[in-house]
Amino acid sequence: MDEMQTHNRVILCGTPLSSPVFSHASRLEPFYTFPLEVARLSGTVDTINVLLREELLPELKPSRAGLIRIAGEVRSFNNHSGEGSKLVISVFARELSPPETPVWVNEVELTGTLCKSPNRRTTPMGREICDLMLAVNRRYGRADYLPCIAWGTLAQRCGGLHVGDGVKLEGRLQSRSYQKVVDGVTQDRTAFEVSVMHLEPVSPGEATRQRDT
Repeated sequence: MDEMQTHNRVILCGTPLSSPVFSHASRLEPFYTFPLEVARLSGTVDTINVLLREELLPELKPSRAGLIRIAGEVRSFNNHSGEGSKLVISVFARELSPPETPVWVNEVELTGTLCKSPNRRTTPMGREICDLMLAVNRRYGRADYLPCIAWGTLAQRCGGLHVGDGVKLEGRLQSRSYQKVVDGVTQDRTAFEVSVMHLEPVSPGEATRQRDT
């Protein structure tokens, strides 16, 4: 397994909800974005923002079932427009292709370091959950800060982790709607997080090894 697969790998198979629109330019290179809809086995639908280079636009060709396969990485950046700073999560596409079979896919593999203390709590229904913030290194001193959530017995294990611990995890990228009151006004918002299915500790060297962008 190469470094990109070891540290930050996502495979999605879903339906584009609209055509790509211009997002921004970096070093004179234009980037585009579009929303991708991916259904879970439960029927719940996640809507995930996909970011891609202009050179990949001709590859955006959904299958007859309307699905497209995306291979890439989960990325984050702080959006400082408006009040405060907002962590924006998206999938940076490296490859686009029609899927071999018309099946929804949402698979994430991450290796990184915990950069905040785990927040373990119990829902009103009595189910344990634990929030994690994982720092996944890129080259040139950059990193992606990715919120993750674990449930049940896995949440209990995650509650015993500490800042600086290296972990390798597998899960899916999900969207979650919530409401926030700002200046007395209720706003509908969407949060993105990795729902953790499997987690294991790794050595600090493996978790912090830099990889290519």
